[in-house]
Amino acid sequence: MTGPTILTIIRMFLSILFLFFVLLPGTWAKITALVIFIIASITDLIDGKWARKKKLVTDLGAFLDPIADKMLTSLAFLALTYLNIVPIWVFAIILVRDFAVDGMRMMAAKKKFTIAASIYGKLKTTTQMVALIILLLNLIINLEPLAIIGNIALYLALALTIISGADYLIKGKKLITK
Repeated sequence: MTGPTILTIIRMFLSILFLFFVLLPGTWAKITALVIFIIASITDLIDGKWARKKKLVTDLGAFLDPIADKMLTSLAFLALTYLNIVPIWVFAIILVRDFAVDGMRMMAAKKKFTIAASIYGKLKTTTQMVALIILLLNLIINLEPLAIIGNIALYLALALTIISGADYLIKGKKLITK
């Protein structure tokens, strides 16, 4: 159990804590949720760099990291869908992409292949987190220009979600049909 893996596990717990606070009434709860989300997002940056720099990359960490990322973003999208901020169809596309990519990764792993995270996948996660931070901030201060920026970021994240999903599925299909 390395430091980066512990940080990944902390992100998983923060995801659940975030969901608890974002659904509570009151501005204080939304501010708390935003702070938790930002901290959890930062742990995503730190754990990977830390693991690579100090050569602490483990199979457990590599397995848990994408799960922690998806927990954080999926629970945030779920909450914002519930609060009528994110359209349900946007959340559905993101969720279906994640299931499809994870399924492809499992099929590849069964054939002893690894589908590494691509630049598109990393951009997707980063863009989703930025969009979510903007939308969560707007949940607190409610400014029309911020809502517009948040929606632009959301649809950019959706486009990158689709592009990265297609990229993973194409790479995965080539690997498992060899």
